[in-house]
Amino acid sequence: MALVDIPGSKSITARALFLAAAADGVTTLVRPLRSDDTEGFAEGLVRLGYRVGRTPDAWQVDGRPQGPAVAEADVYCRDGATTARFLPTLAAAGHGTYRFDASAQMRRRPLAPLTRALRDLGVDLVHEEAEGHHPLRIAAKGVTGGDVTLDAGQSSQYLTALLLLGPLTRDGLRVKVTDLVSEPYVDITTAMMRSFGADVRREADTYVVAPGGYRATTYAVEPDASTASYFFAAAALTGTEVTVPGLGTGALQGDLRFVDVLRRMGARVDVRDDRTTVTGTGELRGLTVNMRDISDTMPTLAAIAPFASGPVRIEDVANTRVKECDRLEACAENLRRLGVRVTTGPDWIEIEPGTPVGGAEIKTYGDHRIVMSFAVTGLRTPGITFDDPGCVRKTFPGFHEAFAELPLASRP
Repeated sequence: MALVDIPGSKSITARALFLAAAADGVTTLVRPLRSDDTEGFAEGLVRLGYRVGRTPDAWQVDGRPQGPAVAEADVYCRDGATTARFLPTLAAAGHGTYRFDASAQMRRRPLAPLTRALRDLGVDLVHEEAEGHHPLRIAAKGVTGGDVTLDAGQSSQYLTALLLLGPLTRDGLRVKVTDLVSEPYVDITTAMMRSFGADVRREADTYVVAPGGYRATTYAVEPDASTASYFFAAAALTGTEVTVPGLGTGALQGDLRFVDVLRRMGARVDVRDDRTTVTGTGELRGLTVNMRDISDTMPTLAAIAPFASGPVRIEDVANTRVKECDRLEACAENLRRLGVRVTTGPDWIEIEPGTPVGGAEIKTYGDHRIVMSFAVTGLRTPGITFDDPGCVRKTFPGFHEAFAELPLASRP
């Protein structure tokens, strides 16, 4: 059995950094993720005047309920979607002029539903170049709150950003959602907000957030379930066993549901209070699965799909087309490079069983999840290489080393 120590959740670390910055007092984050995305978020907070103390196993943040400590700041969000979407919302609750920009990759990703909602709430916000994209400038003077309608069909992060803002508004917030993908990520948000003392509830299609701010706390960050999916998939593919401590029945992250997909394909899955174990049985069955709520694990499933005994069809994943890259087409293109038959539609991909051809270079598009997913394919396919293997630093800088240490029986 391989016992795998997965780094902290990126999603939880980003939310915890926002909540800590907004809280009254000093918050300690235990075992936060240290990666390019989260370091970028922390640096953004520092640019806005927050004090962030970082040690290897814990970060401390001095909260400022009144908003950023500086009246002007220029923040570079790197490739981080949570940084690029959450920090402008945090800054809007303060008083000052704040400019946000991001990498070319992040500039291409949409922002319009969030900034439209912020404008509807009275935030003075200007997109400096392409409308609905970074860079943007905010003339912040606090947010009154009230009612707003949001389309979260492209990303649940738009809703998360508004919910996190809610307790910082004068009157609270009511957000009516007309569409929502990746709903489990919103459940993470509301659970964490409550841990920091906020009052948030859902009434049908409307989220209601009371004013009143946040309280500082000590918060332990659980391991990243999306990252764990590659190790669970490796066990299912190679007929071995992998256990991830710290992810169990009480986990906040919906992406742990990926193990249910592996169970349907034939793997044995044991989810306990404090750990999850996946054991490969030598069988991978084809299936049709809706992955709307766990779409970050779609590439993981696509990468092992050729080894199934029948076709694998993944549905309702249109939002994967507006991630770090068009992940649906990136998976299709790379599988075809490996000689696998693939068909795609607007929100689906179907992968035929077959033996991938070795010696191919995977085109990563700078997307960490494409690299980590096809590393799993490489366990049964010799000679796979990547045009940008280092882009895993976004969420797991030590991924290649950790993956190489797995005692897996079916390495080529």
